[in-house]
Amino acid sequence: MIRNVVGAVLALVGAAAAVWSPFLVWYDGRRGRHYQIEDLFSGITAEQSELWESVLLPLAFAALVAVVGLALRTRLLVAAAGVIALGFTILWMVRQGQEAGGLSVGDDGAGLGWGVLPALGGGVLMLLAAAVMVGRPRAVGPATPVADDSPRHARHARRRGGTSPGPVPGPDDPNYPGYPPEQPPGPQRPG
Repeated sequence: MIRNVVGAVLALVGAAAAVWSPFLVWYDGRRGRHYQIEDLFSGITAEQSELWESVLLPLAFAALVAVVGLALRTRLLVAAAGVIALGFTILWMVRQGQEAGGLSVGDDGAGLGWGVLPALGGGVLMLLAAAVMVGRPRAVGPATPVADDSPRHARHARRRGGTSPGPVPGPDDPNYPGYPPEQPPGPQRPG
């Protein structure tokens, strides 16, 4: 349970960081919400986009997938959310690098901004959350009767009505196979 709680916290922090990142500067003073989704596939342009047509949309979708994965306690969905966030951020970095002739980081605000870091970190946190989580317990089906009626299986066998076959005899019980120990014929030694 502790692992699921830690995983949920990591996933929620990662999802929040991914959604927050487009509102920060990504490159040359331009915020992530100003990059169009089409720019990721066709190349970066100077046109600014509307909020829900920007990079925010795939990152918000990743956050939604993470929340659904947490609600269903499915590690696969939380991991998929991390892959979506990382994938779109890395795709943007590749396109931006192609447009600018390389990615650079500058102290004066030129180049790669700090806004990319929460998007990358959020994706990594969601992947880490999926690794930490235990997930949903698997359902155990009803017990099936064991065909072998030998005493060694009697303890684990169940009858169709759901009743147990009763206690298994121990070695000091006369019903135990091999009880009493057979003595070889001949003189008995005093014991």
